[in-house]
Amino acid sequence: MKASRIAAVAAVAGTATLALSAPAFAHVTVEPEGAAAKGDYAVVGFKVPNERDNASTTKLEVAFPTDHPIASVMPAPVEGWDIEVTKSKLPEPLELHGKKIGEAVTKVTWTADGKGIEPGFFQKFPVSLGALPEDTDELVFKALQTYSNKEVVRWIEVPQEGQEEPDNPAPVLALSEASEDGHAHGTSDDAASDDAEAAGNASAGTSAEAESEAESDGTDTTARVLGVVGIVVGAAGVAYGVLAGRRRTTV
Repeated sequence: MKASRIAAVAAVAGTATLALSAPAFAHVTVEPEGAAAKGDYAVVGFKVPNERDNASTTKLEVAFPTDHPIASVMPAPVEGWDIEVTKSKLPEPLELHGKKIGEAVTKVTWTADGKGIEPGFFQKFPVSLGALPEDTDELVFKALQTYSNKEVVRWIEVPQEGQEEPDNPAPVLALSEASEDGHAHGTSDDAASDDAEAAGNASAGTSAEAESEAESDGTDTTARVLGVVGIVVGAAGVAYGVLAGRRRTTV
């Protein structure tokens, strides 16, 4: 076989491999922006690629885990999409910042109010989560992707360790270990502390400025008084000199 034919066959085989393997990567995933540590808060993004050439993605439904419920779930606004947050009662209340919470978000739905995700594009849907559970290494979010032709792809199969990835894997968020000090960095308590510290620094700076201004005003006032006194004394001296001259002339 000639070298040119070998190259052609290899190219076709490579193209076929890419065509077959591409769908395995084009599924809904969840990715943290930075760290997603146990017991901490995190911002994650649900990445949704469009797998179809003749339809747009017009809806995404993400189910949140009920075995490890998350007390705080806040999606960020996404231009061109309406967002609906569904809450459900919990069998056992969660505790967050000393308060007991009897319900948690169980589903978030994004619905396109325009063209949605067109062929050849993907979209990210950011969500703030916290506090992340401390008794698991991962969170599974089952998702439904709806296309403009009414087709629904169910990304609900849970990947199993040691096995091949399923055809429609559910998005899985891996959780890292908590920091050594056991602190959940980025919580609202920390934010409040940072704000308070910033406010204290600002207040201290304002007080120092006020004190400096007061000292400056006092210095200016003293200088003005001394200047006026000097003028008065000078005028008195001139007047005395004139009178003394007249007396001498008269004598």
